[in-house]
Amino acid sequence: MICVCLSLEFRHGLDLFDIRLLMNGGHGFLIIKYLQGYDYNFTLLTIKGAGYTVPEYKLQADDDEDALEEEEQELPFSATRGNCLLLLPPLHDAIASFNHVIHMNPLPSRVHFNRFLSALLKMKQYHTVLSMSKTIELVGISHDVYSLSILINCFCHLHLVDFGFSVFGKMLKFGLEPTTVTFNSLINGLCMERKINKAVEFFDDMVARGYQPDVRTYSTIINGMCKFGKTNVAIGLLKGMADRGCEPIVVTYNAIIDALCKDELVGEALELFSQMRNKGISPDVITYTGLIHGVCKLGQKNQALALMNEMVEQNISPDVYTFNVLIDALCKDGMVSEAQNTFNIMIQRGVEPNVVTYTSLIDGLCISDHFKEALALLKEMGGRNISPNVFTFNILIDTLCKKGLVSNAQNTIKIMIQRGVEPDVVTYNSLMDGYCLRKQIDKARKVFDLMMTNEIADILSYNILINGYCKCKMIDDAKQIFDEMSHKGLVPNAVTYHTLIKGMFQAGRPQNAKELFKDMCSYGKQPNIVTFSIMIDGLCRQGNLDEALTLLKEMEESQLKPDLVTYCILINGMCKVGKINDAKELFSSLFEIGLQPDVYVYNAIMKGLCQQGLMDEAYKVFREMEKEGCLLNNCCYNIIIQGFLKHEDLPKASELINEMVDKGFSADDATTELVVHLSRNNDLILRLLKVRNKGSAN
Repeated sequence: MICVCLSLEFRHGLDLFDIRLLMNGGHGFLIIKYLQGYDYNFTLLTIKGAGYTVPEYKLQADDDEDALEEEEQELPFSATRGNCLLLLPPLHDAIASFNHVIHMNPLPSRVHFNRFLSALLKMKQYHTVLSMSKTIELVGISHDVYSLSILINCFCHLHLVDFGFSVFGKMLKFGLEPTTVTFNSLINGLCMERKINKAVEFFDDMVARGYQPDVRTYSTIINGMCKFGKTNVAIGLLKGMADRGCEPIVVTYNAIIDALCKDELVGEALELFSQMRNKGISPDVITYTGLIHGVCKLGQKNQALALMNEMVEQNISPDVYTFNVLIDALCKDGMVSEAQNTFNIMIQRGVEPNVVTYTSLIDGLCISDHFKEALALLKEMGGRNISPNVFTFNILIDTLCKKGLVSNAQNTIKIMIQRGVEPDVVTYNSLMDGYCLRKQIDKARKVFDLMMTNEIADILSYNILINGYCKCKMIDDAKQIFDEMSHKGLVPNAVTYHTLIKGMFQAGRPQNAKELFKDMCSYGKQPNIVTFSIMIDGLCRQGNLDEALTLLKEMEESQLKPDLVTYCILINGMCKVGKINDAKELFSSLFEIGLQPDVYVYNAIMKGLCQQGLMDEAYKVFREMEKEGCLLNNCCYNIIIQGFLKHEDLPKASELINEMVDKGFSADDATTELVVHLSRNNDLILRLLKVRNKGSAN
């Protein structure tokens, strides 16, 4: 919609011109229409804007209107008729026009200037509006309620709401009556600055002063409440709108529906959606996008697709944001082929993908180990003139590092920098982790030092390096990095302590591990199930079962329930020190407390029974696994077969080898070694194993 923002007549000698500044959306252009005087040749300057260039040409004073109308179709807007000069000015041209008008005598009225300032406000030229407003004031044109409301709006958009309230005070001092627009701007400004409580107070004050809030007022305050976790209050306000003579619109409902979906209260969001439609308020693309996002967060992909189909049936076209939500959700669930199909539909419907679309797809392809396809998409982005952002590059760099292709990751970082994308802490953390995985700890340390120089290292950076040092058995270096954290003002988190405690146990330094555990508690870091499991595992591996059991009691006293991992560690620990009866008792107690043992727990007790020569009991546990719904795996067969081989029960071992191979499993190195050893006296079992393995391979 084109609107006239400034209109005046300008006389130069005998020539009379009509000058108008027009606005269309965020763009402005100037029309100078020749009214009377001599014939002139006007040159239409080359117009350059977003995505177009209009060649330079001339208009004669006696040009045919039909010919001119044909020329207009080359232009971004058709707003010219007769003899005129059309110019789409950048900001400096608008300022030049203003500087010319401000020196006219007589000056245009305040109304004309308000239209001009309002147009610049729509172009988001807030500083320019403030500067021009001061100039208008200096030439003697006094403010009115509309000019002051424009100033308030500018200050609020510049996050200077206090200045906005100063102007509001000035308005009241001048005896000017604020409008609903004035109040709306200030409420919006308070919400933008996260001062939601003050926004609510000001809203209440507005009502108390006798001003009637309009639908925009309600929508603004409701949107602010929803953004800052006051969705229930917003719902209450929505319900009270009709009682105050103001009917909500789709924008009002969208704010609440979006907030409910983000809080995973999708049922309530759908109910509100239904109420909205029952009131005859048609949903729009934003409504559906919010709902699709909500159901996707709950993993309800079918409902998301149903909502997408419904909106299309309602002649509401999904936009790039709608498709992005669905594509991202499908990729995160590993449904990459479905995401690619959705992407193809998006293209077919003429919706242009953006960097978010491609980044989601690239992430999905990398997760599903389709790295070549991910690279092909990166190349496709270039063909569409879409520049990868830091998130796109980080996904690729992280994937390369996890694949051990750290040199390729380094090259990608170089390309990233060449394209003007600045690597961030995530980029360098991935690179450092890549070096640590390859045990190139010196290179990892260089990356860390670079991050320290750039002051971007975070907790994760320290955790990665500490873990790297622990894996390389450089426990003193790991402890040194840990100690440096406090000097840098960083507080170690649970992962930091877990990594270093585990490293200390692995390095044979249980005392240091215990000290770290005590430090963790004394510094207010509450140990969790993982912490206790690491400690219990470390103590059991050191043969300190009594200390491990004491820690188990502490764990239970702290209201933490041990999980199957904890119990599996303890059963292994008991078996290791020969306390098989305690292990059997603990295993039996799992069923009593309502825990169903998993394959790791079964393997632990089976291994312990085999080590003690209790083969009948071990075999009984082996057979009970499937009855209890726990699927046998390769490890189960090897444990029980090794048990029978060690106790030279060759017929039973042979029977189980047959069964193992029939199920597609194979002997591990320990089983094969035992068979080779026994075959010196009896090669039947070795021949059997070779034949069965060969048959399985075929």
